[in-house]
Amino acid sequence: MQSVLIVNGTLISDESIKQEDILIVDGRIISTGRNLPGLPLETNIIEASGKYIIPGGIDPHVHFALPTPAGPSCDDFRSGSLAAMAGGTTFIMDFVTPAPGQDLIEALAIRRQEAESSLIPYKLHAGITWYDDSIPAQMQRCVEEEGIASFKAYLAYKGSIGIEYHELEKVMHAAAALNAIVLVHCEEGDIILKKQQEFVAAGKTSPLYHALSRPPEAEASAVKKVIDLCRKTGCRTYIVHTSAAESLQYIREAKAEGLPLYCETCPQYLLLDESVYREPLPGSLKYVISPPIRGREDREALWLALRDGTVDVVATDHCPFNTFGQKDRGADNFTLIPNGAGGVEHRLELLYTYGVLSKRISLQQFVKLTSANAAKIFGLFPEKGSLLPGSVADLVLLDPDYTSVISANNGMQQCDSDIYEGMPISGKFTVVKTPSL
Repeated sequence: MQSVLIVNGTLISDESIKQEDILIVDGRIISTGRNLPGLPLETNIIEASGKYIIPGGIDPHVHFALPTPAGPSCDDFRSGSLAAMAGGTTFIMDFVTPAPGQDLIEALAIRRQEAESSLIPYKLHAGITWYDDSIPAQMQRCVEEEGIASFKAYLAYKGSIGIEYHELEKVMHAAAALNAIVLVHCEEGDIILKKQQEFVAAGKTSPLYHALSRPPEAEASAVKKVIDLCRKTGCRTYIVHTSAAESLQYIREAKAEGLPLYCETCPQYLLLDESVYREPLPGSLKYVISPPIRGREDREALWLALRDGTVDVVATDHCPFNTFGQKDRGADNFTLIPNGAGGVEHRLELLYTYGVLSKRISLQQFVKLTSANAAKIFGLFPEKGSLLPGSVADLVLLDPDYTSVISANNGMQQCDSDIYEGMPISGKFTVVKTPSL
């Protein structure tokens, strides 16, 4: 029996804030309180005066070693998990992205091999990147034989991994019958493709036109249609990386209606604005992500949505590519720039600094957005995302007095640039080392 006692800290969960000690035995929380009785012999004491104790972060949206024509995203499962731990995240969810026509189970087996190097626990969402009548049976096998109960569909990226609305409806019907959840990338792929072709034909090829080819209404229109499908199918539906104010209003109304709908956003949409696309090359290349970074009104609408519960989860969509050698292949044609940026290392510190310390959200909302809500949505709670007795002791100490400045030169993420370069942050998140089960 191996035990750890964390003393004199402040426990922050999604339900309460308490000045209590916490006892961990063999990797599980046994009890919380003051002057806990019956401590095992040789208990390791961790002093946490002045620190917060929170559940380990859960990031349900990362893309480690994502294959693209420009090469894989910079972080594989080993470096990505190291970066996650450095930022207080102890559990990630990545994706299986089958090639067109590839069997889901075959793609899942390959992806699991790639994920073996992860230093933290993980789960995978199965991407539905193509559709025929065999897909529902493949989804059933994922759920019943492989323990995969979440599926991802893309409405953008027509011609590669995007699917059509009538196909998505069939996926959602199948998922509903399996009590699975469907994650959806909501952007109107046809609108985007048309605008891309028009801009390139007119010689408008800089990163600015990446943003202009994917306007907020392209997202909002897709969100509205997906909500209609959620209502029609009864499928639990999770809108990823929401960025537009109009989208949020549709989601807010759908939640008030009682639909089984969840909403995710990311730090880049909370903290940056569309002016980044007007930076000169090559600096603007690193901000090419989808959906693109929006205007200030959208940003403020997102903060309001965090406070009122419209947004359930702040994830990262972590998918960085090097500026030199990857992103710059599209310096003369924005459609060739691999989409994505890093963030798994910075998520908690950014949301704490610019959310909690700026009085935009409370500490309890912080825990909900970074851990507890994702655990509940994806069937991990109370095993994860909790400080309850019996939960796995994935705990993080938050030192509120620590300050630093984000830089690609001193981080764990494996990329030559960082979209948060130069941003001051407060708070250091240290994963508590406890004996594993």
